[in-house]
Amino acid sequence: MKADGPRIRQRRETSGQGLRKFARTAGISASHLSRIERGETDPQPEALARIATHLGCDIADLVPETNGDDSGNDHRRTGPDDDEGSRGAHP
Repeated sequence: MKADGPRIRQRRETSGQGLRKFARTAGISASHLSRIERGETDPQPEALARIATHLGCDIADLVPETNGDDSGNDHRRTGPDDDEGSRGAHP
């Protein structure tokens, strides 16, 4: 499950909990929690639920906002006309 690692870290630090102690109480390894917080890996839904419980929040508070697009598609433009737009069209 996709997680917003920096948000998890911010909430954990704001709550005054150290990484190792928090990981132990949430039932995950400190190294795994560190990788989640750095955005290098995503937790299983059960682990994210335990993290949310120990932070006193909902899972929805710890996942990236989708801005209404739940498709998971990347809508960034790619291709030869990437420079078109605010910088003008190709000559």
